[in-house]
Amino acid sequence: MEQKALTKVGLIFEKIDPQEVLQKAYKMTSNEIIQAMLDSGLKGRGGAGFPTGLKWKYTAAEKEPDKYIVCNADEGEPGTFKDREILEKVSVKVHGGMAIAGKAIGAKKGIVYLRGEYRYMLPQIMIELSAFHKMIHDIGFDFNIEYRMGSGAYICGEESALFESIEGKRGEPRNKPPYPTVSGVFGKPTSINNVETLVSAMMIINHDAQKFSQYGTKDSRGSKVFSVSGDTPTPGIFELELGMTVQQFVNEFGDGDTKAVQVGGASGFCVPRKKFAETIIGFEGVPTGGSMKLFNSSRSMYNVLHNYLDFFTEESCGQCTPCRVGCQQLLKGIEKVKKHEVKSTYLTELTKLADSMKIAAKCGLGQSVGNAFKSIVGNFREEIIY
Repeated sequence: MEQKALTKVGLIFEKIDPQEVLQKAYKMTSNEIIQAMLDSGLKGRGGAGFPTGLKWKYTAAEKEPDKYIVCNADEGEPGTFKDREILEKVSVKVHGGMAIAGKAIGAKKGIVYLRGEYRYMLPQIMIELSAFHKMIHDIGFDFNIEYRMGSGAYICGEESALFESIEGKRGEPRNKPPYPTVSGVFGKPTSINNVETLVSAMMIINHDAQKFSQYGTKDSRGSKVFSVSGDTPTPGIFELELGMTVQQFVNEFGDGDTKAVQVGGASGFCVPRKKFAETIIGFEGVPTGGSMKLFNSSRSMYNVLHNYLDFFTEESCGQCTPCRVGCQQLLKGIEKVKKHEVKSTYLTELTKLADSMKIAAKCGLGQSVGNAFKSIVGNFREEIIY
């Protein structure tokens, strides 16, 4: 397979005139804005990858007069810190993306759900938000944004648990259907989008759908902001074109001894060295909300897996048995294997449990535990056994 050169992009942090972009958006119809998103191929940058244009189209179709745009700025995935950088440097683009989405779906209210640990940002953001409100009201937008704080619960990154938290309830996932586009926050039609998705939407309006879609691949259009950490000489925030292989990524950010890359944080997939060249970073390969952790030969993959399972056990909301009990049993299971209290074949039974969790767990937390578990056990079995 011919390898493309790794392309660094600058759309997300590009300097623009926000007033000019929003004036352009204000003159567009709802259908024109939605069509621009569809033409661009923009998919949700939180990791799930649902087409943004479709989400807005479904929400716009609802007849309920009161609708919401919710920005998920909870950013609780281990190893992800790119939304923090975006909010600190270009919050006007986040707010602008919300106003554009509001125009598209017919919403007059926006809520940013901000991670509790990011409270320190609020004083500066409130100054910027006040100036933003004045700007869009002068243009003619009937749209207002407020901030709600999270309290450090990983489960509240799940959209319906996030709605529950905003409403002042315990953060637990809801049953689906109904989906947020029909009944979201406060029971109203809601489009919930990631910080980066909203910025991308504003940049699509600024340039056009064609410029955005010239980056990436057929299934993964555009660029993506990555949080690079772990055993790398160049940690930090980088905006790269989607569709690169893990090998290309390692060539750029590895330390020369990279044996594994965890793509997508604790809920993502661990890619071993032997699969670097064949694994694409994108929706046709391994999707990611942004976290890219590199591990070299000095790292114990047992310790990495133990850390992830300990995290999931702690962060499970406990509402459904597959996740509440499953996380505990996976953690206890690998500890027993490591201590040789059970035979190594017990890992096969644990893998079956992870498969069952993917089917039976109520939300994405329990369903995704098997990603890290199976990819680490499957590729680094010897490090779990010995």
